Amino acid sequence: MKTLSSLFLITLCAVIALNTTAASPPNVIYIMADELGYYEPGFMGGKNIQTPNLDKMAAEGIIFRNLFAGSSVCAPTRCCFLTGKHSGHTSVRANGGGTPLRGEEETIASMLKPLGYATGGFGKWGCGGRDSTGVPEKHGFDVFLGYYDQVHAHTYYPPYLIRNSEEVPLAGNNGGSQGKTYSQYVIHGEAMKFIREHSRQPFLAYLPYTPPHGNFDIPDEDPAWSIYKDKPWSELARRYAAMVTLVDRQVGEVLALLKELGIEQNTLVFFSGDNGGNDYFKSAEHPRGLHLANKHPQTGVEYRGTKGTLYEGGVRVPFIARWPGKMPAGRVSEHLGYFPDVLPTIAEVTGAKAPAGIDGLSILPELIGESAAGRKQATHDYLYWEINGWTAIRQANWRAVRPRAAQSWELYDLSTDPSESKDLAAAQPAVLAKLTDLARQAHQPVQEGTFAATDRHERDRRAKFGKHDEPEPAKGAPQKGNKKKAAK
Repeated sequence: MKTLSSLFLITLCAVIALNTTAASPPNVIYIMADELGYYEPGFMGGKNIQTPNLDKMAAEGIIFRNLFAGSSVCAPTRCCFLTGKHSGHTSVRANGGGTPLRGEEETIASMLKPLGYATGGFGKWGCGGRDSTGVPEKHGFDVFLGYYDQVHAHTYYPPYLIRNSEEVPLAGNNGGSQGKTYSQYVIHGEAMKFIREHSRQPFLAYLPYTPPHGNFDIPDEDPAWSIYKDKPWSELARRYAAMVTLVDRQVGEVLALLKELGIEQNTLVFFSGDNGGNDYFKSAEHPRGLHLANKHPQTGVEYRGTKGTLYEGGVRVPFIARWPGKMPAGRVSEHLGYFPDVLPTIAEVTGAKAPAGIDGLSILPELIGESAAGRKQATHDYLYWEINGWTAIRQANWRAVRPRAAQSWELYDLSTDPSESKDLAAAQPAVLAKLTDLARQAHQPVQEGTFAATDRHERDRRAKFGKHDEPEPAKGAPQKGNKKKAAK
C-alpha cells in the first residue's frame, strides 16, 4: 500500500508538472548589443570595460565560444537571426539600412504568434524601412519601437523614434550628438514596460539595442560615464566603454525585473553581439584597438579581420544563454553554430512550428542537456556567409574565404591557425574544392522585398542630421543619404 501511495504521488507530481509547463509556455528574451567585440566583456576576458551583470549572467548560464553572427554587418546579420536562414538564402544581404524582408517571410515573432505570444521589439530593426514589405509589424511583432533604418540609428538624439511605422517625438532633439532625450533610455524603458505588462502571458522580447555602435555618445550624467571619464584614453574610447557598461546595467535591470515578477525560471534569456567588433582606437601600442575586440587579452591570440569582413574576426560575437533551473550554470560550450540556429531553438523550446526552408539547427540539447532534450545535439555540415562580394564557408576546422568575387579562394586550418595567417589553398586543393563546391550550392540569387513609397523612409534617414523636414530634392538632383549607400 505504501508503495502504491508513493507511485500515486510520483505520478500526480509528474502530471502537475506537465500541466504547469503546458499552462505556462516559456518566455524568450534576446538582447543584442550592436558591434560589441568578442573579447571586450569581462566574461570573455576583457580587462578595460566593466560588465558585472553580464559576467553574472554568464556565471549563471552558458557561454558559447563558437556561436557566430549571421553576417559581419548590421542589417544582414539581423535578417539571418530573425528568419533562421544563412546569408546565401536571405532577402537582406545589403547593408544600405532599409532593404526589406519580403512580405511572405516568416520570423521568430510570426512563428510564435499562433501560440498566443505577445511579441515586442525595441532597438534597431534594419530589415525594412517604413512603407516597405519588411516593417516589423508585418512580420509578427505586436509592437516595435526604435529605428527602422540604420542611418536613422546613427544618432542617439534623433528628433523621433518609430513605433509601428509612426513617429514618436523625442523632446529637445535634432539629430547629431547633442540633445535632451537620449534614445536608448526611451527604448530600454519601453522594453521594460513591455515585459512587465505581459508577464502573465508568454512573450517574446527582442531587444536589438544600439549601443555601443557609433556615434559614441552617452550623457555625462549617466553613471557609466563616471567610471571612465578620467581614464587615460581618448574621449571616444572612454565613451565607447561607458556605452558597453550602460548596456550591461540595462541587462542587469532586465534580469532583476524577471526576478521581481517571479518569472525568471520560466524565461530563457540570450545575450550576444550582432557582428564582429572593430579595431577601434588603434595606436602603435594597440594595433588591434585599445579594447582588443579580436585579440585575446591573456594569450595574445588574434582573430583576423573586423566587422565588414568574413574572416573569423568579422563574425565572432560574445554569446550567453541563461535559463535558471533548466540549464546548468557556469558552463562553457564549444558547440559550433550561428544566428540561424536561434529560430529553430526557440521553436523547440516553445513548441512552435519552425518555417520550412530554414538553415538553422536547434541547440536545445546543448542548452539543457541531451537527456533532458530527449535527443542528441545535431551539428552543421558547414556554416556559410556572404556579404559585399565576400564569401566564407567553414566545415569543422577548415575555413575557406574569398574576399572578392574576382579574387582567389583562401583556405585555413583553424585547429593549428586560428588567426588565419597561413593560406593552405595550394597545399590542400581537394579540401578547397570540396568547400568551394558547397559554397556554390549554398548561394541563391537574392530576392529583396519592396517599397510602396520611400518618402517616409528617406525622411527617417535625414533625421540623423536633423534635416527630416527638408523638402524632397528635385528629380535628378543628388540626394543626401541615398538609401543605396551602405550604412555602417
